[in-house]
Amino acid sequence: MDAWTDVDRTGGFRYQVVAEGGSGYIRSHVLRAALAGEQKMWTSGDSAKAALTRDNYAFDEQTRAADALATLGVTPLRKDVLLVNGSVFVNQENADLVRVEGRLSKTPSFWTRRVEVVRKYERINGIRVPVAIESVAQVLIAGRSTFKMTYEYEAINGEHVGTPQPRVAHP
Repeated sequence: MDAWTDVDRTGGFRYQVVAEGGSGYIRSHVLRAALAGEQKMWTSGDSAKAALTRDNYAFDEQTRAADALATLGVTPLRKDVLLVNGSVFVNQENADLVRVEGRLSKTPSFWTRRVEVVRKYERINGIRVPVAIESVAQVLIAGRSTFKMTYEYEAINGEHVGTPQPRVAHP
């Protein structure tokens, strides 16, 4: 599924699905549900509940990784589907956020068990933005389920940064 999304302080989070294929059940119950959930999070102001701040996490320095990244341990201060129990990877030179990975502190539903996530970030035109999210979950009855989402940006803070195009869905 390809979706154009837009976020701003006045209009909140908006989306439009521009291309889709594959399982109708997965599209409606997982992908569209994820978009609706993000829209609800922005509308309710819950996005601050996911921030990497001392209000949400306890931090402890762990190690310096071989790939020029420093690793911080993060422990959520409460159980929440937006918080991760795991590690934050930052650039050793400038402390810029590169990756967050770990297990969700609260599973999103009764049916979903142990959700492992990796969120990747980059700077585009000086603004740190998410570029990919991957998760692996154990789903009751269905077994192991994987989810991958990538972001391509046309504009950030009103400045043109790219020309993403919808992909043609393959049956």
